[in-house]
Amino acid sequence: MNTDETYMRAALAEARLAAEQGEIPVGAVVVCKDRIIARAHNLTETLTDVTAHAEMQAVTAAADFLGGKYLDVCTLYVTLEPCTMCAGALGWAQLGRLVYGASDPKRGYTVYAPSALHPKTEVCGGVLAEECAMHMRDFFLDKRDK
Repeated sequence: MNTDETYMRAALAEARLAAEQGEIPVGAVVVCKDRIIARAHNLTETLTDVTAHAEMQAVTAAADFLGGKYLDVCTLYVTLEPCTMCAGALGWAQLGRLVYGASDPKRGYTVYAPSALHPKTEVCGGVLAEECAMHMRDFFLDKRDK
C-alpha cells in the first residue's frame, strides 16, 4: 500500500466516526513530516455550524499544533473533494499538498472555484475514490431508508 492510501485510510476512519455521530461521513487528516498532526471529521450537526467541515476542523487543529497559520509543509488527506469554502481556507493556509478521495461534482471546488487553492498547492484526487464514495452513498441510502 502506498503512503497516500495509508493516510487516506486514516481519513476514512474519521469519516466512519462522523457517520456514527450522524454527521455526513467526511474525514480528514493533516500530515507533516510523515506524522499525522491533526485528525478531524464533519461536525456541522454536532456544533450546529455550517462551517464545521472536516477540512476546517483539521486546518484549525494543525495550525494550533504547529503554532502558526501556514501549512505549506503539510498534506491534507480528505475523503471528499473540498467545497469552495474549504478550498478557500486551504488557499489562505498555503497548504503544501491536497489529496482527496471522491470527487464532488455537485459542490466541489473544481466546479465552482478551481483557482481557490494556493498556486503552489499540489493536488492529487481520486485516492481510494470508490471506497470514499461508497461511504457517502451508504450513509445517504441509510438516511433515506429511515
